[in-house]
Amino acid sequence: MTFTITGKKYEVSDELRAYAEKKVGKIDKLFRTESDASITFSAERGRYTAEVTIRNNGMFYRVTETTSDMFASIDSACAALVRQVRKNKTRLEKRLRDGAFERTSAPEAMPDDEEEADYRIIRAKRFPLKPMSPEEAVMQMDLLGHTFFAFRNQEEGDAFSVVYKRRDGGYGMISDSAD
Repeated sequence: MTFTITGKKYEVSDELRAYAEKKVGKIDKLFRTESDASITFSAERGRYTAEVTIRNNGMFYRVTETTSDMFASIDSACAALVRQVRKNKTRLEKRLRDGAFERTSAPEAMPDDEEEADYRIIRAKRFPLKPMSPEEAVMQMDLLGHTFFAFRNQEEGDAFSVVYKRRDGGYGMISDSAD
């Protein structure tokens, strides 16, 4: 996890910086990929505010906590972030698990002779393609454990796109060229 720590009208000590990195760093285990954390500290009239924003795969998680102690603000912000991340993950898994990607039967074996192959479509499936960013599509593909995911690409005017997992461990994307 990469950290960006700033103070708004507040001097961030090395001890506070180390404590924040340690506490927020524990949240990184909830993600599969590297994430970025932005922590902003501020103080006003004896109230200490810690704002923590985590970006992972195009998803943003943001919490602002205000208490009478900066260390307590960090603790409560981290607890709220963990709840938020877990809630979002289970919501995504439930929404995507509603049967859209269930298998009903094992795939049939292909004939040995290519001339005998009739290229029949064994099974057809229909489901709505939701507009999202490629990063969110990769995240949902990984949550499902699939090797590809079809979606409407918000970044390219809702063009039909497919992200897929490459053999070298990276990701690829195929998009409709509407030009």
